[in-house]
Amino acid sequence: MGSCIICGTSTDGHICDIHEEDAVFEFEGSSADQLSPDRFYKGSVDGFADFGVFVDIGDHVTGLLHRSELDRRLESLDWESGDTVYVQVTGVHDNGNVDLAWSIRQADEEFRGHLVDAPDGDRLADNGDTETGVVREEEAGNGRRAAEDRASDVGADVGIADPGNADSDGTSAATANATDASERESEPPTTADADADRATRTDTNRDTNATTGASADASGGASAGTAVVSSDSSDSSTPARERVSIDDLEARVGDAVRIEGEVIDLYQTGGPTIFEISDEGASVECAAFEEAGVRAYPGIEIGDVVGLDGSVERRNGDLQVETEALAVLDEAEREAVEGRLDDALDARAEIGEVPSLVEGSGLEAFDEEVREVATAIRRAVFDARPVQVKHAATAEGYAAGAAIERAVLDLVRDEHGAHDAAYHYLDRRPLEDTYDMNEATGDVTRMLTNRERHGEKLPLFVFVDIGGTRESGDGFDLLSIYDAPKVVVDTEADPAVGDSVDALVGARADNGSDTEIGDGDDLTTTALAANVAAHVRDDARDDLRHLPAVSYWDDAPAAYDDLAETAGYDETAVRERREAIALEAYYQSYDDKRELVADLLFDRADLAEPIAERYREELGTEIDTASANTEERTIEGVSFTVLDTDAFTHGYDFPPVGVLLDELHRRRVADGSSDGDDAPTVTVGLGEDELRYRSTAPIDDASSS
Repeated sequence: MGSCIICGTSTDGHICDIHEEDAVFEFEGSSADQLSPDRFYKGSVDGFADFGVFVDIGDHVTGLLHRSELDRRLESLDWESGDTVYVQVTGVHDNGNVDLAWSIRQADEEFRGHLVDAPDGDRLADNGDTETGVVREEEAGNGRRAAEDRASDVGADVGIADPGNADSDGTSAATANATDASERESEPPTTADADADRATRTDTNRDTNATTGASADASGGASAGTAVVSSDSSDSSTPARERVSIDDLEARVGDAVRIEGEVIDLYQTGGPTIFEISDEGASVECAAFEEAGVRAYPGIEIGDVVGLDGSVERRNGDLQVETEALAVLDEAEREAVEGRLDDALDARAEIGEVPSLVEGSGLEAFDEEVREVATAIRRAVFDARPVQVKHAATAEGYAAGAAIERAVLDLVRDEHGAHDAAYHYLDRRPLEDTYDMNEATGDVTRMLTNRERHGEKLPLFVFVDIGGTRESGDGFDLLSIYDAPKVVVDTEADPAVGDSVDALVGARADNGSDTEIGDGDDLTTTALAANVAAHVRDDARDDLRHLPAVSYWDDAPAAYDDLAETAGYDETAVRERREAIALEAYYQSYDDKRELVADLLFDRADLAEPIAERYREELGTEIDTASANTEERTIEGVSFTVLDTDAFTHGYDFPPVGVLLDELHRRRVADGSSDGDDAPTVTVGLGEDELRYRSTAPIDDASSS
């Protein structure tokens, strides 16, 4: 028999069953079946997958930390391969697979014991106390600070005893600790110290349904003043603190204040719990300390509207509120706060007088719709609501989607400081077909899962160059059931779609969907999307100036060519980016290719040319084959070129049928292949299961000629 290294009770080995989860183990075994489930192990990151992280537990055993076990998004982990991490073994399968769970403690010093799990039995680790294996208290304190620099500061502010200070009743914390410790049986120093700390703290089982209408009286509490003060508090002599806007906290450092707002983020560190609270002006991190690594105010969740009493401090150069009392507001107070938040969000999102991307281009006709869509996007970002951009998996779709992404990314980075904010608050995905029930069901499943697991708000869906036809109606209806906001930017949109979405730009009920601009060229969705993006963030305007020209395969309006030239993109540079995007849009068409698309369109001048060259080579070969096998027909003055797409296209290689027909049709129009000056030219791709066409006139007009 031995003694537990933490509590001293008799046990087989070095640690009792009760305290096994307070210790961390290093594994020296060679097979998974030698692991002990429920123990915490020290390991190293082996690699990443879409579904989680692989962690080596020793030299010969690897386990999976599934993303569902994390307390944050997988993308937000700052781990790299080889990094030391701490995990809990939750299961070992017969096939050798090992299931792991997240450990909130991520340093040796945050565990109360350090042991080695060896095939011949457990033994004490060398870096613990050589006699007891217990991590010394001063090391534990260093570990908490390493995990979160603010931990010790917050602990001092909210109730960890300082031997040099007296409690409000005149008894020093040091005396109280000594007396308390002397009444216990002999225990290792960490246990006595930890219990003494707990004895000096105010009971933290807080009633989170109460409100903080009256503030905590720091001088009247026995120690830390951490209890929630209810609005019906019997201490009528304690005046309510003045509510302070978060914008004004800079001038209130050192003051006791009250803030009210919405919890937009929270996370647990090795020390305090951090709540990020946002009001009508700004947001601030608020630290609440229960004990190291223990969740404070467990009833408070993301999305709650709360009142918080605390003191304003500066930690590592940033403002932070040290929490004394925190609670969910009652209905009346909540409605008042939500009203202020909504009014402030509307004011921030409102767009002033923003000129069109190109004056005199005809875009002014869409000013009202553009402002509605841009305002909806801005409000979503300010409201910490993710933005989901859905676009066609074509060159036009990628260019248009990238225009909005460029502006929104800058806005997200300004509004949300987290390093992963650009991936958390913005997602762009291509769609190969219409937005149907299959796509909508997937979106609803994901957004509800994110809301349940991460407290995430329902996203704003932005449909670009897709979703504008009535086939998307069922998908939109499903999103509407959950009140998920949605907007559409699409020159080909059916005006009737406007009844199913919050805002629509592109469809014109008065003159149809083929709006003419400039010298008679059709308006592209990219030109519209770039204009929306310039309204979302005016500072992004310079990055977007060449995109409208990129979207025109033939005869771009002179105003757009001039704008691209001013931005440093000559005719060749514009063409190469158009062709490169068209090629990359085909490959991995389900992926956003965020960084690659940004390099092609904005950041890498040397990247587009070689990709564009490949585009021309592959398309040219297919055009030669198709042109030699087309059939020419003229019916009632209308010229048709018909291609058997099943027989004379690659099928699964570039170019796809749509890109091939586009190029065939452009060449025919350029050659003037029609029997009359005003007669439409139609190019038809005829397959076994589908018919595609390109026409110089709307199909109804062509069929009636």
